[in-house]
Amino acid sequence: MFSMPSGMELVVIIALVVLLFGGKKIPELAKGIGSGIKNFKKAIKEDDEKIEEVAKSETIQNISENSNLTSTNKTV
Repeated sequence: MFSMPSGMELVVIIALVVLLFGGKKIPELAKGIGSGIKNFKKAIKEDDEKIEEVAKSETIQNISENSNLTSTNKTV
């Protein structure tokens, strides 16, 4: 359906971006996009760490409960 723009189309697109935003704004926009991506990756990493912590604590809790059940069954 849609294909990647060819060389001349890319030149036109880049020229329009420079005309609309100016040469000074483009680095600021790129910096903003970069920091947004960095913050997004940081948030994903923090969420993954929280999920791992919860999984570890649940595993430890399950092991503890199973060992309590086993010791209770042995005394009965």
